[in-house]
Amino acid sequence: QVQLAESGGGLVHAGGSLRISCQASQSINNFAAMGWYRQAPGSQRELVAASGGHIKYADSVKGRFTISSDNEKNTVYLQMHSLKPEDTGVYYCNALRLLNGQEYNYWGPGTQVTVSS
Repeated sequence: QVQLAESGGGLVHAGGSLRISCQASQSINNFAAMGWYRQAPGSQRELVAASGGHIKYADSVKGRFTISSDNEKNTVYLQMHSLKPEDTGVYYCNALRLLNGQEYNYWGPGTQVTVSS
């Protein structure tokens, strides 16, 4: 059973920084990719950043957000700088496993990030 636990969310003023973490219950090397998604009220969940083979970012966060990982701690991070009110939302950690041609997605419960103007 894969469990993902996000932490580090909170309230920050516009222009500020925040780092959120996602700890997995097993080695993150077991996954084809790890990523961060976010969902604002009334909006669909969208990809923010993902790593696995190559790193990709949503256009809206390029140059401001950085995804990284610590394999020894089974943890993936999202460092966020120059935060904007439109970055507000629930941030979800995602782990993708490929097994016998099937994709298995695992999600954490999410952590709230609120950016005040």
